[in-house]
Amino acid sequence: MMMMMQLSETSKQKNSLFNAMNRFIGAVNNMDQTILVPSMLRDVPLEEDREMGVLKSDVEDGDMYSYYELLKSIRSDMEWGVRCASADEKRKESMKITRSHSSASTCSSMSSCSASCSEEEEDEGEDEDLQKQFQYHLTGLQGVLSKLTQQANSLTKRYKQEIGIGG
Repeated sequence: MMMMMQLSETSKQKNSLFNAMNRFIGAVNNMDQTILVPSMLRDVPLEEDREMGVLKSDVEDGDMYSYYELLKSIRSDMEWGVRCASADEKRKESMKITRSHSSASTCSSMSSCSASCSEEEEDEGEDEDLQKQFQYHLTGLQGVLSKLTQQANSLTKRYKQEIGIGG
């Protein structure tokens, strides 16, 4: 009985978002450590590899180097968060505001916060919809992470083939 519970927990854990993220980050770290000369990936088209050719339209240049950089960028976004250009601009603007404007902006942000909080209280009936939305996006994110992990592994394998150390 105990063995059965451990197996089912392991199965559930395998499908967790946390593990999907770790697998992707691990695959990109492995890719990054294996590819010692990323410039060798320039002008190597993605289309030669069936697994990677599907994503050619997503990368401007369509070569393995561009995709290598894209995967590293996605890893960075996952580890450090996505920063919007508009958020950076707002932060720069807020640094320019004088102290008198600062207290006024604090009051306005507090009122907008309390307004959004009251909206959430009114929408108690949408909790079920939020759960469905979360499950939908979680499933999509896990699928994307799985594909990106495969792409990082394929790129690593392809690099090894290019330099003659992989099969």
